[in-house]
Amino acid sequence: MTPGTFLDPAALAIVGGGTVLATLLRTPLADVACALSALRVLLRRRFDAGPLVEQIAALSRIARRHGAMALDRTVVADPDVALGIAAIVDGTPVPALLDALDTAQRARVERHRIAADVWAGTAEAAPAMGMVGTLVGLVAMFTQMTDPAAIGSAMAIALLATLYGALLANLIAQPIATRLRTAARTEALERLRLAAPLAALAAREAPRPVSFVPQRDGAAPATPIAEEDAA
Repeated sequence: MTPGTFLDPAALAIVGGGTVLATLLRTPLADVACALSALRVLLRRRFDAGPLVEQIAALSRIARRHGAMALDRTVVADPDVALGIAAIVDGTPVPALLDALDTAQRARVERHRIAADVWAGTAEAAPAMGMVGTLVGLVAMFTQMTDPAAIGSAMAIALLATLYGALLANLIAQPIATRLRTAARTEALERLRLAAPLAALAAREAPRPVSFVPQRDGAAPATPIAEEDAA
C-alpha cells in the first residue's frame, strides 16, 4: 500500500471546499481574516512581559531626569506601553490610565477569542463535510452498481472523505484553536504586570496642583507654589 492510496482529489475537494465554505458562511470575513493572521502567534515564543517591565523602568529613569515630556520622543513598539506612555505625557490621571489599559486588554482578549472560535468552528464543520463526502460516494456507488471500476472509485470517495474530515478537525483545526486560546490566556495574564509600573510612573509625573499664598495689602503679588512645597 502506497501513500497515493490515501489521496483522492474528489474527496479532498468535498471536505476541504465544504469546510472552507461552511466557515465563510457562518463567520464574517473580518473574523476569518483575524483567524488567519492569528496563525503568526503559533510561531512565536511564549509571551513574557519581563522585557516590557524593564523598558518601563528605563523610561521611568528618563522621566525622573528629564521630565515626562522627554518620553514623547521615545520609541515604544508594544501597544499597551505606548498607550500608557502617551497618557502619561498628556498628564492623564491614574484612574483614566488604568481604564484605558483595561479597555485595550478587553479588546485584545476579544480578538483572540474570535480567532480561536473561528478555528473551533472549522473543527466542527470538517467531520460534517466528511460525512457529506461519504454520502456522495455512497450515492455514486449505488447508481453505478453494474460497473465494478466505478464502484471502487465511489467507495474510495466515501471512505476517504470521512478520513479527511476527521484528520482536518483533530490534527489541524482543533489544535490550532487550543493553542491560540492557551497563548491568549498566557498573554492576558502577563500583561497584567504592566499596569502597576505604568500607574506608578503616571502618579509620580502627574501635574501637581498649584495653590497661592495670600499676601497682606501692599505686599508683592501672591506667589504660586506647589502643594508639596506649601506642606
